[in-house]
Amino acid sequence: MAKSPKLRSSREWAPDSWRNLQAKQQPIWPDEDSFQKVLDELSTLPPLVFAGEARNLTEQLAAVSRGEAFLLQAGDCAESFDTSADSIRDRLRVILQMAVILTYYTGVPVVKVGRIAGQFAKPRSSDTETVDGLELPSFRGHMVNDINFNEDSRAANPKRLLTAYNRAAATLNLLRAFTKGGFAALSRVHQWNREFVAASPAGQRYEALADEIDRAVSFMQACGIDGDKLSELSEVNFHTSHEALILGYEEALTRKDSITGEWYDCSAHMLWIGERTRELDGAHVEFLRGVNNPIGCKLGPEVDPEDVLKLCETLNPTKTPGRLTLISRMGADVVSKKLPDVLKIVKNAEHPVVWVCDPMHGNTFSTENGHKTRHFDDVLKEINSFFEAHKKVGTHPGGVHLELTGDDVTECLGGGSELAADDLSKRYETMCDPRLNGSQSIDIAFRIAELLHSNK
Repeated sequence: MAKSPKLRSSREWAPDSWRNLQAKQQPIWPDEDSFQKVLDELSTLPPLVFAGEARNLTEQLAAVSRGEAFLLQAGDCAESFDTSADSIRDRLRVILQMAVILTYYTGVPVVKVGRIAGQFAKPRSSDTETVDGLELPSFRGHMVNDINFNEDSRAANPKRLLTAYNRAAATLNLLRAFTKGGFAALSRVHQWNREFVAASPAGQRYEALADEIDRAVSFMQACGIDGDKLSELSEVNFHTSHEALILGYEEALTRKDSITGEWYDCSAHMLWIGERTRELDGAHVEFLRGVNNPIGCKLGPEVDPEDVLKLCETLNPTKTPGRLTLISRMGADVVSKKLPDVLKIVKNAEHPVVWVCDPMHGNTFSTENGHKTRHFDDVLKEINSFFEAHKKVGTHPGGVHLELTGDDVTECLGGGSELAADDLSKRYETMCDPRLNGSQSIDIAFRIAELLHSNK
């Protein structure tokens, strides 16, 4: 197993060195002693993932940075403590469907990373919200408080960090069973198409592709290619990721690898820094510069190209391929204007980053009836512009970062099912931001596959 190069910096780093800097988007815990007791307990619990798994993901992302693979990073906006095993399975199912589409049409491996098993905390634009004259703390995800609008629910409760750990452990156990126990076998490609998806235009197109895959597998078997070689089609590698927002939680789950002596944040295989917390002199950049996981950083529409270069130098000073993923989330009408300059400065400095498009967060708006939503056409437009920017500069469009669910929700407008504003109230279930449903996700996968194929 390859050993990742140690990260170099002019400053000494330790898992708690972030505490010397300003940490944004942190809850106000009513009782600091209780909070510290929870962190002390978390620090004694087993790691959720292992350093070797994170290193393997870094190697896979290195292939993405060279244009030899494609990253599909997808999952829920904000995970709920109440999520059922069926919902987790269905979310994995739609990601597997998308990966099959992308692989079949492009001929390159798809690196599958979920926003799952840890995406329990969310940054907010305001610390408080007011309803009917009552001002309470904003909902910051189930790791911190509850979505119900009353004083008890909105109070930050440190015991929720322990619940988040336990829910993440249970989700990881389920994901490993599904991805290694036969559910992800290519022979089940038809069974991944749920009824409500299969009835959509994208679902029907997927069924036709599944027929082709079945014929290909049958052909290989008829040619005598079976046994160990075909058994490789029964398992997939699937990694977890979340925004490393609540730094006390992340520090408590940071461990020194017994094999390499390097520090890893063992709460997930990959962590990312959000648009609201990527200050060069901030606590989040300080913390993540020292862990050896592959890490990501969101880049919004106001980002300064020079700051992006400094982020690269801080977060990946050794220029290790696969270490750093830059995730643009600029909006459909902005990305073509802003992204090329960012691509050029990083390319000229020869930083081997993975370039990923998040077409969700820059395209959110509210309808007249108050539903926060996104339009499928805006999501697709940003992806198209992302690809065009890379073609113009001569860099690799490495992947997409999507908020989606396998459930039959009505949260994003448009798509093959042509959801309208009046449809949103039918099954609007998200706790925070609107997600693509299963049929919209499959539709997007076909569109991306076509873009990748045309850019070969």
